[in-house]
Amino acid sequence: MAKNLENKEFKEKVLKISRVSKTTTGGRSISFSVLAAVGDENGKVGIGLGKANGVPDAIRKAIASAKKNVVDVSLKGTTIPHEQIGKFGATSVLLKPAHEGTGVIAGSAAREVLELVGVHNILTKIRGSKNKLNVARATVEGLKELRDAEQIAKLRGKEIKDILS
Repeated sequence: MAKNLENKEFKEKVLKISRVSKTTTGGRSISFSVLAAVGDENGKVGIGLGKANGVPDAIRKAIASAKKNVVDVSLKGTTIPHEQIGKFGATSVLLKPAHEGTGVIAGSAAREVLELVGVHNILTKIRGSKNKLNVARATVEGLKELRDAEQIAKLRGKEIKDILS
């Protein structure tokens, strides 16, 4: 494993626990599916899905999967640098930066993901499917696309003052 993220301190949150059953010739087999998110509240967040016959095993697998899928997010203080729409499946999540004191105005799994990444002031709107897995993935997709002025200046080969003026 190239990135050893096990030793970093991540906060973990279980977003959803589902009981799923599969009907076979011998009867029904019941297992659990868990959606979890991890974040360091400083620009890193990841989500993962775990499935097992018991809830504790499924939670452990989901958290391990989330730690493998950690992404970096560009933040501007306690909010995001610019407006962004994250899409996944039938869900789209609009992320808008907000002034200090606004708080996290978000619903469903978007709130947990944004709190784990370290955003304290943001406005969001979920459009389409409100499925927690799709909302979490759409939020992460939107956060991955964020760029600050420094990164854009570097991409264009210009100075930051040229970009901002």
